[in-house]
Amino acid sequence: MTISSLTPLIPRQPVPDLAVPTVGGEPWRLADQKPEHFTLVTFYRGLHCPICATYVRDLDSKFEEFARRGVSAIAISSDDAERSAQAKQKWRIEHLPLGYGLDLDTARRWGLYISAGHGTTSAGVAEPALFSEPGLFVVRPDGRLYFGTVQTMPFARPHFADILGALDFVIAKNYPARGEVTDPVQPTAAA
Repeated sequence: MTISSLTPLIPRQPVPDLAVPTVGGEPWRLADQKPEHFTLVTFYRGLHCPICATYVRDLDSKFEEFARRGVSAIAISSDDAERSAQAKQKWRIEHLPLGYGLDLDTARRWGLYISAGHGTTSAGVAEPALFSEPGLFVVRPDGRLYFGTVQTMPFARPHFADILGALDFVIAKNYPARGEVTDPVQPTAAA
């Protein structure tokens, strides 16, 4: 398997196409989402990750709060259908769609890091041979990136309560996406 090279996404630019099946639901496609303000795409490591269990449960508990702000949400992993169904049941996910089968080339196009499995985790579940590390993206209805973050480890992810508070400010103030400059940057003189 050849996995494409890692390329960061740029705010205010279109994100890559994204389509996944969902546990117990219809296939999900980013281009079909029509939220009032944003789509929140959360990539998680998979069933083997106990930190993901807590993180995805937290997002599920805040699903309606995001919806009230005009933000649709989904959590996606590279796990297969069986492992994703186990995660939904074991983690007691009630509202949040869980997408599965994320292709690792697609993960790389989204700027996600890829890890190799190293056996059984503290959750007692074997890691897949390869899987994507976490990422979180806030995407405008027209498919342009507003905010994104990726990680090489499962730790220290953005808190959904903080994101909700930030979205209140962003929506009220029509705050622009930041980090959009791609031209070469001239060195600045020391003060």
